[in-house]
Amino acid sequence: MTGGKLSRILPRSAIALTIFAMLGTSASGLAQERANMAAESAIEAPSAPSFVRNEEPALEAVFAPFDEPVEPELVDGAVDITTIVPAAPAATSLGDGVASYYGRRFHGRPTASGERFDMNAYTAAHRTLPFGSRVRVTNPRNGQSVIVRINDRGPFVGGRTIDLSRAAASEIGMISRGHARVELELLD
Repeated sequence: MTGGKLSRILPRSAIALTIFAMLGTSASGLAQERANMAAESAIEAPSAPSFVRNEEPALEAVFAPFDEPVEPELVDGAVDITTIVPAAPAATSLGDGVASYYGRRFHGRPTASGERFDMNAYTAAHRTLPFGSRVRVTNPRNGQSVIVRINDRGPFVGGRTIDLSRAAASEIGMISRGHARVELELLD
């Protein structure tokens, strides 16, 4: 075997021992060659600092800072995640339609979802949306909008898309007319 192939398998000192063993070099000659190799190694690469056993820090001292909880420090330009406000949910447009409202006559009566109708709550009736869905209703004439929760079925008048509670209708300014063309967005 050549030195190149051996160097991939064995470290330098082991290669030298193997070669000397093959050549039948004596033990004193082997010791001399080891000393020469060590001297060459010292010349080729700077020696690593030697540590005295007593100077090494105790493991307890090294790992002590990790045992205690540390309060995070805010650095200029850092983001304090406790103040982050989640983004508003993406709205899905449901198009536009005609909204009407219902109030006193139905106040206190059960809705299709089983809860009692409250004309002062921001609720609405829709034919197909699931109960609990939140819908943003916008009156394009004045730009006012309200978010309502679907809790009933309706409207049962042709050409109408959504029935709002009196409070929701008042919020977007459609009480005086009784109905209005609105834009609908499903929030969740």
